[in-house]
Amino acid sequence: MQRAVLAVESGVKRALPVPVLAPFLFRYPIVHPILTATALLVISNVFMTFAWYSHLKELSHKPWIIAALLSWGIALFEYLFQVPANRVGYSALNVGQLKILQEVITLSVFVPFAVYYLKEPLKLDYLWAGLCILGAVFFIFRSKWAGA
Repeated sequence: MQRAVLAVESGVKRALPVPVLAPFLFRYPIVHPILTATALLVISNVFMTFAWYSHLKELSHKPWIIAALLSWGIALFEYLFQVPANRVGYSALNVGQLKILQEVITLSVFVPFAVYYLKEPLKLDYLWAGLCILGAVFFIFRSKWAGA
């Protein structure tokens, strides 16, 4: 198992297995919690989008139960990133702000997925939806920007 130096305690370097390092990184983020949460939510949303929509292209000829089980398996990886993202994000944002951030990321991940993976045409409606989401961002974050 790969090992990484975690910390120096009393002049002694401690090396821990990398999986043990992950909770430390989530508990003591090196970067701002909003950036950490955003990065984790992007990864989570990639898995979520594949779980929700890839079966439309890849498994359309299979029974729906097969698609559901495979999607459920992919969704596990979504939750492995989404739960820590929400915990880290909640340290700097309220739940409404966290949800709107997630929706912005969802649309940002979904549109390229739909266009490049599912070969859907790029529509002007995506732009209008994005502008509506930006309106939601303004209203949910305006008190934070005003310093309240």
